[in-house]
Amino acid sequence: MDKGLSERMAALDWTLLQRNLDEQGFATFPAILDPEQCSEIMASYGEESLYRKTIDMKRYRFGAGEYKYFQSPLPSILQQLREGFYPELALTANRWLRQLGKESRYPVSLQEFLKECHEAGQERSTPLILKYEAGGYNCLHQDLYGEVFFPFQVLLTLNQEEEDYKGGEFLLVEQRPRAQSRGHVIRLERGAGVIFPTQFRPVQGTRGYYRATLRHGVGTVTAGKRYSLGIIFHDAT
Repeated sequence: MDKGLSERMAALDWTLLQRNLDEQGFATFPAILDPEQCSEIMASYGEESLYRKTIDMKRYRFGAGEYKYFQSPLPSILQQLREGFYPELALTANRWLRQLGKESRYPVSLQEFLKECHEAGQERSTPLILKYEAGGYNCLHQDLYGEVFFPFQVLLTLNQEEEDYKGGEFLLVEQRPRAQSRGHVIRLERGAGVIFPTQFRPVQGTRGYYRATLRHGVGTVTAGKRYSLGIIFHDAT
């Protein structure tokens, strides 16, 4: 376990992050990966033994770029990130369910939640690294890999916009019933990240809370190479 990463994660202002998730549906946080960690993760992109599958986005019409799913057991940094973010996000997930009139269902630890995934036949790891070169992009989508899914995921940027690449902004689009879509363009410093919903979020209306559907993607990279790290909490079928 990396002590510095643990300390930076512990220092995050979760009161503010929880409020931002409730009020705007997403929350950004400052750099928790240091430059050395970012470089180490990017340098591992060519170590095929770390990954279980490589996806060419263009082949599947997902966009233009490439991503790789990490093999289980995960590298220690990814496991630390996954376990560190889960408990606070489980609190938010259960709060959102109650706002929508549902019962809390997400357990307090990642291990308990993954047990539910595995019992449902979802046993393949889902954290991933993404690479875009000039002209690359990612179409708006949702990362649902089975019936069991966690309602949040986390994206961290591994290199620096304007220094290593241009363009490639993170996109989040919210569709409310009987209304036009609302878009967010999110820029992140190296090592920083964003928490966002996997499928939907509750929004306060005149008759109580209702679901607003969200999809995410990446705008076109106009120069350089962009690397990012995706932390998904549910496993896949």
